[in-house]
Amino acid sequence: MTITKRRLLEGGAAAVATSLFAPGSWAQQRPAAGADAWPTKPVHILVGFPAGASPDLATRAIAEPLSKILRQPVVVENKPGASGNTVADLVAKATDDHTIGALINGNLTIAKLLNPALPFDPEKDFAPVGLIGTAPLVLAVSGSATGKTAADQLLWVRNLGSSGKYGTPGVGTVGHLGMELIKSRAAITAQHKPYTGNPQVIAGLLANEIQLALLPPGLALPHIKSGKIKAIGVTSPERSPLASELPTIRDADVRGADLEIWTALAAPAGMKPAAVAKLNAALVEVISSPDVSEALLKTGWQAQPGSPDTLAKRMRADTTRLGGVIIMKGIHSEG
Repeated sequence: MTITKRRLLEGGAAAVATSLFAPGSWAQQRPAAGADAWPTKPVHILVGFPAGASPDLATRAIAEPLSKILRQPVVVENKPGASGNTVADLVAKATDDHTIGALINGNLTIAKLLNPALPFDPEKDFAPVGLIGTAPLVLAVSGSATGKTAADQLLWVRNLGSSGKYGTPGVGTVGHLGMELIKSRAAITAQHKPYTGNPQVIAGLLANEIQLALLPPGLALPHIKSGKIKAIGVTSPERSPLASELPTIRDADVRGADLEIWTALAAPAGMKPAAVAKLNAALVEVISSPDVSEALLKTGWQAQPGSPDTLAKRMRADTTRLGGVIIMKGIHSEG
């Protein structure tokens, strides 16, 4: 089934996402006869970002513990490109039952909506294995924002009208789509100013070139603590251990804009179900351990052990929430 603009507009993003990711589609399965034979050679995890990037650090935190459980080497390979979509395409086409991907939100949900020309389809080409970790974003404002409370600072942004600007690391990124979602929920009309990455967004906030941005906690917190920028709150439904001192944006009365970034393992759709189930069981065991959970926290991720269905539900939620923004705002990306 192909996602179309007409279906999203007429039926609503929620209805489409429900049909695409029906509950139970990837329910965790009992390993079938012969599952103990897998893996029979090294398992390769492809990462679509450079070494040292956040998804790479999360993947390397789980690789060695996974290899001990699976009794085969787990090799992490970095193949940067197109915000992870290059790796997503390689994983979708893999046929050896031993190549999987560490993929982010966009690769597994909205990629085809942003760029219909992509050669893979998140709906058809992947078997979800499980989440590795999640993280909220921080809704931050420039240091020139007036008011002591988050609600006051949000009002300051609102009063700027369309002369205000918000920065993102690029068109179609979670920072971009998330800000458009927040704008629709908080009566904000600030205009988009894309940058080449989050460090440049931070610089824009510090220079007051922009007045608002969604940022990873690890980048935002040092500047918040120094008082150079201010935080309205995190975008997760509850306070996050990654930024425990910050309230949620719900506390500033921004409702219906909960959002988290995440990294997950996904296999090709054709991978044997027993192998997917065994890999999920190993992943859950690894990220449930205190040592790995702590290692993930240090790299900016909150461990999220769960079944393939847990990941499928997250995919459905993101497709609903962000797919509607893409269609209604007419956002397109060539990445």
